Amino acid sequence: MVGDQGAEGRKAFFIEIEARPGQEDAVVQMLRDIRACVEDEPATGPWFAVRFSTTRFGIFEAFPDLAGRQAHVDGGGGDIFRDIERMNTILNVAARVHRVDVLMSKDRFAPL
Repeated sequence: MVGDQGAEGRKAFFIEIEARPGQEDAVVQMLRDIRACVEDEPATGPWFAVRFSTTRFGIFEAFPDLAGRQAHVDGGGGDIFRDIERMNTILNVAARVHRVDVLMSKDRFAPL
């Protein structure tokens, strides 16, 4: 199984998020809330919230292994996504969560 719960190695989530029209600021706040949770997660490495358009957002977050990714799911960020009432209020469709394998990375900025 590739990307899901297969072979050990670096793992990640790529999550696609679409705000209900008029709920874009609430989605940005949700992203801030998730970021606050991951700050204290030792196994959550690079974490990015991105915006593709007015209503489309995404999260990319990486972990050293399956256990680190599962610890994140069981933590505060996962709790936010499990708040069904909040998600139904601010999201146009359910978040699309992709479990992925990290094949390669560049983990830091090059010196200027």
